[in-house]
Amino acid sequence: MTAHVDPAAAFRAAVEAADVEAAVALFAEDCVFHSPVVHAPYTGREALRAILAAVMTVFEDFRYTAEYAGPDGHVLEFACRVGDRDLQGVDILRGGTGPDDPISELAVLVRPYSAATALRTRMAELPAGGAPA
Repeated sequence: MTAHVDPAAAFRAAVEAADVEAAVALFAEDCVFHSPVVHAPYTGREALRAILAAVMTVFEDFRYTAEYAGPDGHVLEFACRVGDRDLQGVDILRGGTGPDDPISELAVLVRPYSAATALRTRMAELPAGGAPA
């Protein structure tokens, strides 16, 4: 009998280990990513891979501080810095409610506005603006 890992717990562990490939592997091929600083959503694993890799270079002292679960998904609260700004945010994961169910959606919300602005600026400075074209 094979033990199954909760997809949200596996995502948290992958992000904490800065393992982009392990994190992306937990998502459906047609997953959707909602950025805290870009209006239009990104679709697919390749877009998610590029964004997660970029964010892992921009966020400093990243740590999850709390987590919440419900029948429709999970919320992982985090704290970090972007330059000299303290940032607080949440990763909202939808899907992945069962061991063989991939995560279908990731929405990231951040505060305060000054930190979100710093995040937007730093992401735009990366090659391809921190995200796929």
